Amino acid sequence: MISLDQLTLWILSYKYFAIFPLAVIEGPIITVIIGFISSQGYLNFFLAYLIIIAGDLVGDALHYFVGRLGGRRFIDRWGKYFGAGPEQIKTIEKQFDKRGDKLLFIGKMTHGIGGAFLIAAGLIKMPFNKFIFSNLLATLVKSLLLLLLGFYFGQALSTINSYLEKIGLITVGLAIFIALVYFFYFKRNSHNA
Repeated sequence: MISLDQLTLWILSYKYFAIFPLAVIEGPIITVIIGFISSQGYLNFFLAYLIIIAGDLVGDALHYFVGRLGGRRFIDRWGKYFGAGPEQIKTIEKQFDKRGDKLLFIGKMTHGIGGAFLIAAGLIKMPFNKFIFSNLLATLVKSLLLLLLGFYFGQALSTINSYLEKIGLITVGLAIFIALVYFFYFKRNSHNA
């Protein structure tokens, strides 16, 4: 695992060339770090914002195509590494038929389970233009908020990273809890009908 100091030094050394691949791979904490570095005058805030958006959308598209091209076999074998195990995908797939664009926005705004939503969109073969538009809206908001967080509170990067990790764990826990409640409630109601 790379430390926050190493990431910061890498961004300071390679500047805009480092932002794109880091945004594709990591995202939230990188965006906060870039906000902090921008506040120190080493990066142009708006140019960094545009590169982060592009990188984040490429990462989202990769998740989408993992679901679309890899299909069920890929998810069963490798999905856990993308935050999208078979159980999460089954629950999310059912909801995508009804409200896919809203779910993408919600999934993108959360930390920890967004990958499962992105892969599920590919699995159900959601139209790519609808997928990318929904993600663009969420990415514009989320990236700006994280950049501003880093810009104004970047000196507390390790604390922010700790909170992002805790939020991710809580989000995953809540998602599992909601999925279980949903599954048992509707399973029970379908048996009673």
